Amino acid sequence: MREIDEAVRQDDATQFFEKYGVMLGSALALVLAAFGGYLVWDNYREGGLEAQSETLVQALDQSEAGDFAGADATVAELTTSDNDGARTAARFMQAAAALEQGEMAKAVELYGTIAADDNAPPALRDLARVREVATNFDDREPADIIAKLKDLAVPGNAFFGSAGELTAIAHLEAGDRDAAGTLFGEIAKDEELPETLRARARQMAGLLGIDAVEDVDKLLEDQGIDPEAGLVEQPQ
Repeated sequence: MREIDEAVRQDDATQFFEKYGVMLGSALALVLAAFGGYLVWDNYREGGLEAQSETLVQALDQSEAGDFAGADATVAELTTSDNDGARTAARFMQAAAALEQGEMAKAVELYGTIAADDNAPPALRDLARVREVATNFDDREPADIIAKLKDLAVPGNAFFGSAGELTAIAHLEAGDRDAAGTLFGEIAKDEELPETLRARARQMAGLLGIDAVEDVDKLLEDQGIDPEAGLVEQPQ
């Protein structure tokens, strides 16, 4: 906590996030690719597209075995498929494989291609936009990040957690501590988001002068602290 406080006091957002990070891991990208494969299988198997689904599953198996180059090659033909779901899932898989192999520029390009595909499932286009920004966050101007994620970084949006956190960091790097603190506060208060993300946002909001705790007693109880005694409850 002291290190976080010092980083923020020095206005060194880069130092803080290099250490504590918010980037979605490449392992998650593989999970999302699996979701894309499932989407295709679930929605299109009755349309005679089992072969495409089998190709996606094969690529997933290769990825799980660490053969990312093989997975990339397996889905290559699907990236130009007329089927929107299969095409999008294949591109997600290639992007994940690229990340695992350290090919950041290729991954960013693929995410950008998905986000720009008007025929891709809307939710996956939004997801690709978040992934694109997260993957090369350090190479972007704060204003570009804020503009690119503006419609996603709002409470109620499916990608509010990740898009909101990235946007808050961008505000911080741009020197707008008020906007950053407000957004961190909104993330901290959103009960639909993972507690790890909310806790991180709660800390940042507090350091930026925003009270993001609505129910102090509940927060203490969640941390195993008796609100009345102020003592940590020991496991039975």
